[in-house]
Amino acid sequence: MPASSPLTATALHAGYPGEEVLRGIDLTLSAGDPPLGLLGASGAGKTTLLAALSGEHRPSSGQVTWNGRSVSKLRGRDRRMFRAAVRFVSQYAMTISDPRETVRSRLELAAKEARKGGRTHSVSPAEMLESVGLGEHFLPRTMRTLSGGETQRVALATALATRPEILVLDEPLTAVDPSTRGQIAQRLAATIERLGIGALIASHDVELLQRLCPQIVFLGEGRLLARGALSEVLARTEHEPIRELAEANPLAVQRFR
Repeated sequence: MPASSPLTATALHAGYPGEEVLRGIDLTLSAGDPPLGLLGASGAGKTTLLAALSGEHRPSSGQVTWNGRSVSKLRGRDRRMFRAAVRFVSQYAMTISDPRETVRSRLELAAKEARKGGRTHSVSPAEMLESVGLGEHFLPRTMRTLSGGETQRVALATALATRPEILVLDEPLTAVDPSTRGQIAQRLAATIERLGIGALIASHDVELLQRLCPQIVFLGEGRLLARGALSEVLARTEHEPIRELAEANPLAVQRFR
């Protein structure tokens, strides 16, 4: 398996015609690092940042690099290696085009893609599901029969199937029933730690970030305004976006301070 390489954003500026969304982001994600939370109000630019990290959105200036190369310029085998080593999972991760596709076939395809990307492993589909709290009996189920929460959990299992170096998760458990969300978060955290996976987790769910992430970065005004434990970040109310989020979530702030 290739040596791990950090995913690094340096002086990253990005946006759309007439609108600069990100204004000088510096961020490094490495295998083995504790999970890092990404918090910010809706519209703060979290989606744009994740798109730039994946290479789907080209920066207006600055760069995002992996293995010393710009991710937006990776092609062919290099792109396959990147997509196996750095897995991105959005809240809309699963496109189901074949009504006959099963959970097993989806996981086996992910493992095959991992091998093409130079990543070998011996994790069975059942083990992949266990890491997100789903039993082996889900393997023959067709994807279209799953609930939204089950589909999100299969998406996470699919990402873990490549034994990636880094996971980038965008609202990974929004559709999961709140009564089981904590248990799934605990399993996910244990799997990330056991496999030595670096992770960036973007979410509005303050409790989820508290469970998963020893450190949080707060995105606002196009910049990373604060970094630290959740309680430390929420205390930085001299920044208007943090103050507004704290005022909108008084119970969460009280709980995690």
